[in-house]
Amino acid sequence: MTRIITLFCIFIAQIGFSQSAESYLEKIRNNEALLTAFFQQMPKGGDLHHHFSGSIYAEPLLERAIAEDFYLNLETMAVSKTKPEKGNWENFSSLKNKGKLDYYQQQVMQTWSIKDYNGSVPSDDQFFDSFMKFEPTIAGHFAEGMLELKKRAIAENVLYIETQLSTIPCDMNVSDLTDFNSKLRQAAEQKDEKAVMKLLDELYKSFQKKDAKKYALDFNNNFIAKLHKDLKIDDDKFTMRYQNFVLRFMDPVDLFKNLTIAFISANESKLVAGVNIVSPEHGENSMKDYWLHMVMFKYCHSKFSDVKYTLHAGELTLGLVQPEELTWHINDAIYVAGANRIGHGVDIAYETNSYDLLKYMSKNNIPIEINLASNEFILKVKENRHPFTLYKEFNVPIVISTDDAGILRSSMTEQYVLLAKRYPDVNYETIKKYVYNSINYSFIQDASVKKQLLKDLDTRFKTFEANFSKK
Repeated sequence: MTRIITLFCIFIAQIGFSQSAESYLEKIRNNEALLTAFFQQMPKGGDLHHHFSGSIYAEPLLERAIAEDFYLNLETMAVSKTKPEKGNWENFSSLKNKGKLDYYQQQVMQTWSIKDYNGSVPSDDQFFDSFMKFEPTIAGHFAEGMLELKKRAIAENVLYIETQLSTIPCDMNVSDLTDFNSKLRQAAEQKDEKAVMKLLDELYKSFQKKDAKKYALDFNNNFIAKLHKDLKIDDDKFTMRYQNFVLRFMDPVDLFKNLTIAFISANESKLVAGVNIVSPEHGENSMKDYWLHMVMFKYCHSKFSDVKYTLHAGELTLGLVQPEELTWHINDAIYVAGANRIGHGVDIAYETNSYDLLKYMSKNNIPIEINLASNEFILKVKENRHPFTLYKEFNVPIVISTDDAGILRSSMTEQYVLLAKRYPDVNYETIKKYVYNSINYSFIQDASVKKQLLKDLDTRFKTFEANFSKK
């Protein structure tokens, strides 16, 4: 009898922890400072929608540019290691000698991120244009970036990051294949999937002859694996995996070349967890070739069925594109490409047969990566305009992520603060479920690694809730 009473008391105590956390969260819903403290300490699992270069804050990038005396374009705030022939460029040492460094430092910060954003340029241009301006400061300094992201994640109680990082040194010559660009686009215009697949098969065989696997293995072994090991990225506090990606503004042959190498890379390495496609979805080539890109993913899946991939899809809103363009991107990402996860998915309410699509995502456990701060800044979509509640209503698995915390000057903590403030019907247990989703739906290939992360998450929540119950 004593044993039964003891077990019952333990059970009640455990339930009490959860209830205490939940009741406290409800009490502080409208106090951002208290919410921030709460979520800063709460275990946050993983960040699954995470761009490496866009997640590094501008301050260390600018410091590096100054220390290495880069050249600065005084009009665009882009930097270059060497002085380009065209444009108004001046190195940082010269600016310092002229007493102009402080002024241009401020201009750079406001161009490489959304610091002090004043609406002088469209928000989507401000965001997407920033990448190429600071990119030269990242090249050759990936180690510093990885360590910065790891340190910040540990401080925020984030266990895992699945970052998008690709520097495939692919100098494969495909000049003899450029006629396939028009052939592929012509077949795509007719939505002739059989013809597209046949053309892709010819290209794939050509890439094999050009030794595509060599480029993939070079990326895996001499870049990812080396950095990951040398920096001791994985430890008992943190784990990182990588998504190889392709740029959707490229012409079809070049894009498919890189996609093929990315799939080989992910197939051959446990560190390269999956594949993605990036760049503005509303760009000219992105829109024109979108269906073709989805067929390319379908083709690569037929060759590498074990490789997982998440697709940026539906990062669009009314006014950014024509209304009819809002009706099919998520549909095609799922039904044509066979995506394992969807990134953003903001236009879901406009998608053709959106209820059926949502039911399909729910039934087949296809998660949506929700990026609240990003969607607000780039698309001006927030609160009840945001489709978060639509995904929740249809029980689509949800993961909360940052997208580009460096450019957006945000954090994982802020995403949960926004979630709690804007959606009061999302209780503590639901938020906790989203945290676990971020590990359960990760692309980690090693089952033992995922199991350990879930175990660590259990321990961290137990500690968090136990400490919190004493308040």
